[in-house]
Amino acid sequence: MHASLRIATPADGPAIRSIYAPYVESTAITFETEVPTTEEMTDQIEQTHEAFPWIVCETENEGVVGYATASSLRSKAAYAWAVELTVYVDDDIQQSGVGTALYTSLLETLREQGYVDAYAAVTLPNSASVSLHENFAFEPVGTFPAAGHKQGSWHDVQWWHRQLGEHPADPEPPTPMETMKDSSALETALRSGEAALADE
Repeated sequence: MHASLRIATPADGPAIRSIYAPYVESTAITFETEVPTTEEMTDQIEQTHEAFPWIVCETENEGVVGYATASSLRSKAAYAWAVELTVYVDDDIQQSGVGTALYTSLLETLREQGYVDAYAAVTLPNSASVSLHENFAFEPVGTFPAAGHKQGSWHDVQWWHRQLGEHPADPEPPTPMETMKDSSALETALRSGEAALADE
């Protein structure tokens, strides 16, 4: 697949919503039960993209076919170096390598920003997400049994962890995305994801 990765903008809100909506409506992969409006999705990007990466994968014919982002693991200040990850891919191109490409760039970007630990919550069962995280050397660190009820069933949520960097004694605050947007480090991170997709 010939595709490119770039940093998302609020104008990508409608495309990102259209990718996310089927997961809300038809699966338990996300515990969200109401599809965000286009305005809500656009607002979410606007409110977070200065601090955290939003990365989209797009093709010439299909447009945006997947996205990945990160958010604060918790709001308390001591969690400033830990992030929770999100990745969604259009259902029509599952198993195409887009998720791998997006995660490659996302993790590299977060590492360059100075984040130290990445976490992901996986609703079970979800073999595709489990495989993705195993392939990126994440390790399961705990399971919340029957944490949510959706699609007529109770679902466990498994947490996965990967260390992104060393734990310094006196860490500097992570670099905001706004500061990185024109950097060579960000460009390298985006191209690394494209290279991973080309290898598929």
